[in-house]
Amino acid sequence: MNRAVFLKAGKFFFILFILGLTSYHSSYSQGSYVPFERDYYHLIDRYEILQGKNNPFFHTGYKPYRRDLLGKYLDSLAQDPVIKSASDRFNLSYLAQDNWEFVTQETEESKKPFLKKLYRRPGDFAHSYSDEFDIHLSPVIYLAGGMETDQDQNPAQLSRGFVVRGAVDKKVSFFTYLTTSEVFFPSWVKNYAEYRGAVPGEGFWKEYNSDGYSYFSARGHVNFHLTKSIQAQVGHDRNFIGEGYRSFLLSDFSNPYMFVKLNTKIGKFQLTNLWTQMTADVFYDRGRPTDGRYPQKYFSMHRLGFNIGKKLNLGFFESVMTDKVNFNYFNPVVFFRWVEQQLGTPDKVMLGMDAKWILIPGMQLYGQFALDEFVFSEFFGIDGKGSKRNKYGVQAGYKYINAFEISNLDLQLEFNTARPYTFQEKFDHQSYTNWRTPLTHPLGANFKEFVGIVRYQPIPKLRLTLLGNYQLYGTDPDAETNWGGDILKNRLEGSPTGLFGNVTGQGIENQVIQTNLVASYMLKHNLFIDGTHIFRRRTAQDLSSPESSQFIQLAIRWNFIRPEFNY
Repeated sequence: MNRAVFLKAGKFFFILFILGLTSYHSSYSQGSYVPFERDYYHLIDRYEILQGKNNPFFHTGYKPYRRDLLGKYLDSLAQDPVIKSASDRFNLSYLAQDNWEFVTQETEESKKPFLKKLYRRPGDFAHSYSDEFDIHLSPVIYLAGGMETDQDQNPAQLSRGFVVRGAVDKKVSFFTYLTTSEVFFPSWVKNYAEYRGAVPGEGFWKEYNSDGYSYFSARGHVNFHLTKSIQAQVGHDRNFIGEGYRSFLLSDFSNPYMFVKLNTKIGKFQLTNLWTQMTADVFYDRGRPTDGRYPQKYFSMHRLGFNIGKKLNLGFFESVMTDKVNFNYFNPVVFFRWVEQQLGTPDKVMLGMDAKWILIPGMQLYGQFALDEFVFSEFFGIDGKGSKRNKYGVQAGYKYINAFEISNLDLQLEFNTARPYTFQEKFDHQSYTNWRTPLTHPLGANFKEFVGIVRYQPIPKLRLTLLGNYQLYGTDPDAETNWGGDILKNRLEGSPTGLFGNVTGQGIENQVIQTNLVASYMLKHNLFIDGTHIFRRRTAQDLSSPESSQFIQLAIRWNFIRPEFNY
């Protein structure tokens, strides 16, 4: 099957959405999705943990969230006793104002609108609201400048654009986020981009002043209600699965991609189906991306999440990556591994699960397990120790909200590890990547990582975040050798050990210690001043002495998602 088949399939789904839309006449309100940003989403998730039970409106294991469902949850928090500090009341007011068209609680209008028409709401540069048509427009600006030790070029970034969201007849909602950027990255981020040939989270780039990067970002989606319980989304964006800082199932690290998504929520169950078209590889000229019809790959996924009691949520995940369109994978309830075996295809199938458990109000355990390949006798047998065929990723985490009874002091601890050769594949264009960057963890595979995060909001408008990160991972000495960390490489080629004797961190051992301290002060709604200090130290077997750098930055951002350089 070729690309034309995929386009026909897309038309089929679009027609299905329209038919469902025209046949459903409920007044059920339809909301776009809130862009995934860790600081923003933490404000939402912490109240569920403080309540000590799963919220009844949406599952937090699949992100992003819909604004209309978030609005219902915010209304339920208006009189909840977990909202007791001045910072909590400010956060609830901020979130309600950011989603004001979907909340029933009172949200203030601007006291002095600009020219009487602009900024009538603190969060909207301009808006128009009615039952027939709802639109919100705001500017996007990010201006940052900093210094890094022992670097000739100081890191800096200028991004500008706009964001639009709205709805038609309260049944079809839409979202568009457009920016253009010129960036000089910190040294380790620049090295990562040079090695991959791609800017993490952005993909295509152009050279800017020899040492910098210039790129254009365009994300957007359209949402439809097919029935009261089934909602469809067509978009070009990213998705995230799990409760952690990282994800082994699907993360927001790679370039946005085209997708069709179905969300079905019935009672305690939520089934999410995702069909995507991704970029398998890129053509380069003089080390830069150049014009050409890049090879494509196709990714299908479904996740079934369900609540067990009030405190536990489990999610079961299955995905398939293929270099050809296959209509068998459009079935929203079929078992992909069974289909792949029946067809005799070499497509890459992944299995996994994620879980969260609210131990007591204020404490949560969470985790993930992603299975790439598994041989029972080699996993548990002595003779199979270190088998190359036992490929998996594991995450375990803990969250403590209002730690030690200190209001708005939140702690998070997380451990991540992925065996060598996990997410690699033996056939072209089937690795677990998009635009030459991992779909999961930035390190790919063959690593261990510990993450600790302290978040504190001492006064309503000030947020302090300290992130500590320790990584141990193995790299390759040259392009021909494959120790299992670079997931773009063929898993059958270049392995120095063969089938057995593989250990996590094998190859050239690297150890990284990094601390990130960020202070964010909100001047106006979604207008922040950020101060950042990063210390990074890397030791490796091929270095005569450790590499150390310190990075400081001051930034102003307006409706912009704060970039993170924790890889």
